[in-house]
Amino acid sequence: MDGDRVEIDGGIMEGGGQILRVSTALSCLLGLPLRVRRIRAGRSQPGLRPQHLSGLEIVRDLCDGKLNGGEIGSTEIIFTPGKIKGGTHIADTKTAGSVCLLMQVAMPCVLFAASPSELHLKGGTNAEMAPQIDYTVMVFKPIVEKFNFTFSCDIKRRGYYPQGGGEVVVQMSPVKELSPVNLTERGTVTKIYGRAFVAGALPIKLAKDMSAAAVRCIRREIRDLYINIQPVREPDDQAVGTGSGIIIVAETSTGCLLAGSSLGKRGKNSDKVGIEAAEKLLQNLKHGGTVDDSLQDQLIIFMALAKGVSRVKSGPITLHTQTAIHFAEQLTKAKFTVTKSEEEDPSNDTYIIECQGMGMINPNL
Repeated sequence: MDGDRVEIDGGIMEGGGQILRVSTALSCLLGLPLRVRRIRAGRSQPGLRPQHLSGLEIVRDLCDGKLNGGEIGSTEIIFTPGKIKGGTHIADTKTAGSVCLLMQVAMPCVLFAASPSELHLKGGTNAEMAPQIDYTVMVFKPIVEKFNFTFSCDIKRRGYYPQGGGEVVVQMSPVKELSPVNLTERGTVTKIYGRAFVAGALPIKLAKDMSAAAVRCIRREIRDLYINIQPVREPDDQAVGTGSGIIIVAETSTGCLLAGSSLGKRGKNSDKVGIEAAEKLLQNLKHGGTVDDSLQDQLIIFMALAKGVSRVKSGPITLHTQTAIHFAEQLTKAKFTVTKSEEEDPSNDTYIIECQGMGMINPNL
């Protein structure tokens, strides 16, 4: 601590942008001034990239805060939060930087705002190294709403690497407090569905090939379930640039959603894209947890803020999740424990993430 300022080392553990997102959001929520040093020290190109800077700027604007060191490439920032207000806010990476990562930093903050918010997030909707917007809508949204809030996510335009140009509008109203979640029963897989998409200069045949390859791959493991992966061509007026990809979701009898996804790129065979997504899904189904490895770390901040004890059963704990837990505990009074799950099937590598949340109360409501 420097005076009352919290010091964060952005180079430890996962050493990436997630440390910045979790600590800035919590700084904003708790009114804690923050200094983050060694930003993204673990990355090949350290310091702030456009999407990280856009994320910091939207949080600053949401709460009338002050940001020092907010330039591309900067490895140290000082953030001083103000009072969180609602209203309309725009974040534009001006690149293919992920809109989903912008949502990750802004969403916890606007839940505790004084009035409803509308976020216009611009950048890449289907980007590498980040959840695809389809994942956010199909998996993240229904599960995170179990914390007792709702939001709408309207995909105005899709944007792909390298130029971005996508836009998503998120609307949400503030809550008094978050409820804890109990996601410990997997149930059985009842349906598998998804979408394989192409946009821009690519023919629909590629989407059909991705879908067919994914279905063949899943069929080898799961024989008796109807699998519906829709091939789609994004309308030209709703997509900027050329892109392709696939997301496949498995839904269970207890309402769990687990997914596998993959993006196409030049020189990558469309069958390979479909198989990659199918294999990721099967891997996520194998461990017996109730969340997949992409959702695991995204739930941590909500568990930390909720009132009461949340429990989530997951597969092996990712470094992203360990990092999120570390910084959530450093900044809030939440307490996490991770224990190996006592399974009937000892081959299952499952864990229970338990959190005694801090019980954040919205002072504005």
